[in-house]
This record gives sequence, structure tokens and C-alpha cells, in this order.
Amino acid sequence: MEKPSAVNRSLIQSLESMGNKLRVDSIIATSEAGSGHPTTCMSAADLAAAVFFNAMRYDVADPKNPCNDRFVMSKGHAAPLLYAAWAEAGAFPVADLKTLREFGSLLEGHPTPRLAWVEVATGSLGQGLSNGVGIAINSKFLDKTDNRVFVMMGDGEAAEGSVWEAAEIAAHYKLDNLIGILDVNGLGQSQRTMYGHDAEVYRRRFEAFGWHAVVIDGHNMEQITSALDEAMSVTGRPAIIVAATMKGKGVSFVEDKEGWHGKAFKKGEETDRAVSEIEAKGANANGLKMRSTEGRARPQETRPSAQFTPAEYKLSESIATREAYGDALARVGAANPLVVALDGDTKNSTFAEKFTKAHADRFFECFIAEQNMVGVACGLAAMGKIPFASTFACFLTRAYDQIRMAAISQSNLKLCGSHAGVSIGEDGPSQMALEDLAMMRAIETSTVLYPSDAVSAEHAVRLAAAHQGIVYIRTSRPKTPVIYSSTDDFAIGRARVVRESSNDRITVVGGGVTLFEALKAYDQLKADGIMIRVVDIFSVKPVDSDALRTAGHETGDLIVTVEDHSMGGIGDAVAEAVSPDGIRVHQLLVRELPRSGKPEELLAAYGIDAGAIVRLVRSLLS
Repeated sequence: MEKPSAVNRSLIQSLESMGNKLRVDSIIATSEAGSGHPTTCMSAADLAAAVFFNAMRYDVADPKNPCNDRFVMSKGHAAPLLYAAWAEAGAFPVADLKTLREFGSLLEGHPTPRLAWVEVATGSLGQGLSNGVGIAINSKFLDKTDNRVFVMMGDGEAAEGSVWEAAEIAAHYKLDNLIGILDVNGLGQSQRTMYGHDAEVYRRRFEAFGWHAVVIDGHNMEQITSALDEAMSVTGRPAIIVAATMKGKGVSFVEDKEGWHGKAFKKGEETDRAVSEIEAKGANANGLKMRSTEGRARPQETRPSAQFTPAEYKLSESIATREAYGDALARVGAANPLVVALDGDTKNSTFAEKFTKAHADRFFECFIAEQNMVGVACGLAAMGKIPFASTFACFLTRAYDQIRMAAISQSNLKLCGSHAGVSIGEDGPSQMALEDLAMMRAIETSTVLYPSDAVSAEHAVRLAAAHQGIVYIRTSRPKTPVIYSSTDDFAIGRARVVRESSNDRITVVGGGVTLFEALKAYDQLKADGIMIRVVDIFSVKPVDSDALRTAGHETGDLIVTVEDHSMGGIGDAVAEAVSPDGIRVHQLLVRELPRSGKPEELLAAYGIDAGAIVRLVRSLLS
């Protein structure tokens, strides 16, 4: 990678002036908004000036240019500083900074990709480094571009475990294109941070994780530029600049003082005084521009290279949907080189290992660190990849905040949770995801698919890869018989009627293992002359409202749902769709804390097996 030319005194002075200009911009923007975090912007302003106007190479007119360096503002409450830097770089008029936090403005309270120069949404602290790792992995291993990824973090968020998950993975993959900048201003929201201004503590920690780490005075422009030069020359490992700074730097009545977090300066005398103190030191942009990407070669454009080739499954053969997921993922990867896979050291159980064997160059093991795995996947998605991240469904709960932030990022993220429900058996309740459908349904813009056999699992993966947005696929541990043929079609938002007749008296809706319990109940009831309609929900969100309403009305306005899940899953999805039309929904679900046992024992014990369905149907019809 190229190294910037030696920094002269004139440039140092210009960068110092730019740092002050960014402070003034941040103060005025937050003052105009009447809210925000100007003091946290002021501590990092010199660092941002040096990164944007000396270190980074960027085509401002083309924010999606793959040759661009990338910048992630992990301390998202410093959004005004980020916006000020982009405005001064020419991305949009500086005057637009006064629209900060207005409804309809792209300059939201914390950064989101609604603004084209923002890669990922930040604001829930401790996630930006994971996103940066994903972006850096994309550059180093996939696009193979000669660019760098800069991630600015706050010392407060360094208390988050996800930061250290990202730090160890960055070192593991030797991401020498990743540069962290830690703004150690010593002040959190409610008190001093854990280590105050002791920057050396953070240096030692990152160094212990395998990073090249250096401590500097974050307000000394010569030290900042020198440290950036050093960081950009490091090979074989990531680098971090630990910068000792002062919150509220440049304004005497707030500098390094508690009680100013999240408080804008009052318009009028307070703002005027703050601005005048900074401008007295010099606060002009001085014609600084971002460095050009000229000379960097664009990576070859990647497009789907082949049609998806479905597997040939035989009716009635028993295959777990988790295994079919692995097969389908490898096949989707063969058809589309944009598909990448990540896993949390469960690939021999999620069967993501099948992708590894077929496409090792596009698989990234994230080990037992699910929060970071999802954050990395979000970073990869921001660079145009289609990431599938897999683990046990229960372990995705610890990454829920990362998934929530991925939705705010409008991320093209795909998740697969295996080993769901009591049907996993003897491993017991700590491994039984019973809340994942509800959790994923609650994510804005998400799609939730629940395949029941190998064919539908294959379709779920194919549909997820083709769909823009977050998709969650729930797979099961037990083997289930193949009930669909290769010619059967599936779609997002569409259920499938598996058994029906003109004499059906109740509709039973299931998914995954409970669909087969419903089919067993169908056989038992049919032997006694009672006909029921059986529906495979497949798409839990969006749910097939039309098909469910039709089935309900044709079967006495009665629907029974049965699911290996607690509240908030299939039953609630169906009820939301049909209850307004007068259709009664009776839910069979897991209503108590489960325990270890054989799968069939547990399905019976918690009232979601064929016997429970038969009893409820008879009761309702009596």
C-alpha cells in the first residue's frame, strides 16, 4: 500500500485549522438542532481532520467506488462531526448541517446509510469495529482492493465485549488494512470512564490482542499525522492509534468537564462564546480536499455466474433441514459469487461446513463470538456481498442488538438459526431456541422463513439469497421426511396447503417438526372420520394472510396453530392475520420451561405433538 508524502508545516497548520472548523460546524449544527453531542465531536475533531484530509483516499462524488478508503464512526453520537467532515469534503453543502436531526433530513441523530457516505448505522456502541472488520475482510480477501478501513471509537465503548471480539478476529485474519482510532477523552455519559485518560491501558490491551498500537496526544497534529503514517505502513496485523484527548476541546467552560454529555450549547450567547473561542485559534478549511483514489485499480465486477441447480431429493427420505441448508448454501454459492458464509464454530452442526468445502475462499470462521459475527456480516453486506451467518438459533439472541442495528443499516443480511425448539432433545433448555421466531419477526423489514423438509429448506436459502434485506431461516435438528417434489414452488409470503378436502372442519397450521405432527394427527383423525386441513406456514413473516383467511373461513372459522416455540411465533403471526376476520385461533406452543429428554417425549410433554393436536381438535368440535 502507498504511503502519503511527508507532512510539512503548512499542511499541519491547515489540518489544525480544519479540526477547529469541524468543531465549529458541530457546535452550530447541534445548537441549531437544540440537541446532540457537541463535546464528544470536539474531542475527536483533530483526529477526523487528519484522517479525512490527509490519510484517506476517496472519490467524494462516488461514495460506492470500491477503490475508496472507508470510514466507520463507531461512536455514533459524534454524528455531527462525521457530517461536518463530509460536508467540508464536498459531499453536500455545509449549510445543510443546520438540518441536523430534523424529520426528513439525511443527517439523523446517529449515522445511518440513508446518507450515501455512511457505510453502516452506528449509535449502539461497541459495534463499529466489527463492521469495520467485515469491510476490511471484503477488501483484503474478496475484492482484493488496495484500500484501508478507518474506525473511530470512543473509550467508553471499549467496555463492550463486542469490541474485543472484533479485535481478536481482526488480528486472526491479519487485517493490516484496518486502522482503529480510539478517542480517549476520559468522560462517559454519567461519569468518568473506567480508566479516565490512561491511554496506555488501552494500548497494552490492543497490543495483547495482536494489534500494532501507539499512544499519542490526540490534539497534536504532528503526532496524529505521524501515527497515521505509521499505521498505514504496518503489515501483517491491524493497527490502532490510541489518542488521549479532552472532551469539549477548545472551549474553556466545557473542556474536560462532567455534565456536558449530550447537551447542545444554547443558541445565542453560549454558542457565540464557544465559537469565538475556537475561531480565535483559526478555523478555516483552507481549501483542503480529500486525497484522490487515482492509481488504484478497481476490482473486477462480480455477478451471478450460473443458474441455481437444485438437489434431487427423493420423497419420504429423511433429511434434517439444517443439513439441506448446508447443501443449498453451497449450491447458491456456486451460482452467485457474491454469496459468502460465516459461522460461529458450529459449522459441523449448522452444516455451513458444506459451503466451506465448496468455497473456502468465501468462508470466514468467526468462532464463538456471535455478536461480532453478525457485525462482520453487516460490514460485508455494506460492501455488496450476500452474507449468510449461521449458528444455533439460541445463540443469536446474544447478537440481537447487532441484528437490530443491521436493520437500521438496511443490511442485506441472511441469518440461519439451527437446533430450534424442544425437539433438539437431550441437550436441554439452554440450547433450545424458543423465542427466535418472535425475536426475528420484531425486526423491522425482516423476512422469516421456516422450512419443514429438505426441498423447502433449499428454497428458503435460494429465496433468501435473492431477496434484498434481512432474512432469517429457522432450521431443525431432527431428520424429517421429504414431502415436496423438486417441481414444487415456494415464495416469500406464501404458505402451502399440504392436506385438504371439501369436508375439512378445522385448519391446523404448523412449521418445521410440528408440521409432521399435524400430518400424524391428520391420519389419526381421518381414521375416525374427522377431516382437517393441514397448512405448512413456511413464511412466518410476511405471513400468507389470504391463504390463511381462505382456509379458516372454509373450515368453520377455526384454526389451530402448533409450534415448537413459545409465544410470539407462528400462533401470533396467524392470529394477527385472521382474527380481524372473525376466525378463532387456538395456539399449541411451549408454555413452560422445558427440560432434557428425548425429542418425542418433549413434544408430548409440552403439548405440541400429534396427540395434543388430536385432543384439541376433538375438544373444539365437541
